[in-house]
Amino acid sequence: MKLIIYTDGASRGNPGPASYGFTITDDSGKLIHQEGEYIGIATNNMAEYTAVLEALRCVKEKFSTNNQAVQVELYCDSKLVAEQLSGRYKIKSAHLKPLIERIKILGLELGGVLYFHIPRSKNTKADQLANQALDSQA
Repeated sequence: MKLIIYTDGASRGNPGPASYGFTITDDSGKLIHQEGEYIGIATNNMAEYTAVLEALRCVKEKFSTNNQAVQVELYCDSKLVAEQLSGRYKIKSAHLKPLIERIKILGLELGGVLYFHIPRSKNTKADQLANQALDSQA
């Protein structure tokens, strides 16, 4: 099974009120899950990484039967996140390391994840879900 994920994190204030959003589609492009949630006060990077973590958790819980490997492509508009999770950028922020380790473990449990950076204009639905979650707290 191949799944395509789009994630986004939002923070108003950085740090400030924060949220995440993500969509999951199958390889035919059919939307099979979407989610957005407020996460409290956080930085934009924490929100971006939380979006990735929650999306991968969702895949594992809902779409990975009997721990069967799932082919996952994950797209985000944060170049830092895509490059760090792909191993091309070093992780310097100590407070993000535990979160990134959990993401890497989940990725391995799923059989591997390919991470891609995309322009914000190509990530509108995940962005919309993250902003709706923030707006619901206002």
